[in-house]
Amino acid sequence: MNASDPRIALWLELGRFLFEAGELGAGRLHKRLRRRRRASYSTRRPGAETPLWNRCARALRAELKPHGAKVRLARYLGIPKQRITDFLSGRRRMPDAELTLQLLCWLAEKRSGRDPSM
Repeated sequence: MNASDPRIALWLELGRFLFEAGELGAGRLHKRLRRRRRASYSTRRPGAETPLWNRCARALRAELKPHGAKVRLARYLGIPKQRITDFLSGRRRMPDAELTLQLLCWLAEKRSGRDPSM
């Protein structure tokens, strides 16, 4: 029997297939077991270490007292109303940079007498 024999060719093909599958699986396993680098920074949480955010949140809460203001602001920002509550009252989350800038612009517009969320 030689390699051109159909019976051997079938087993050779099957062996090649299993070898390729094993290489692929070993690569995936290596990626999963590889040690991941930790970020050199940690996520900030609202609190004593964030005095500027505390002042901003206090000013936003004052502007959001009228009925329906939070809902209008959430629609304007394109986020759920609950997220605004998390940022301002729950003190569980911090907005990202873009959202913070949008909040500051909204606050400046509101204080100048225009409400961009209407």
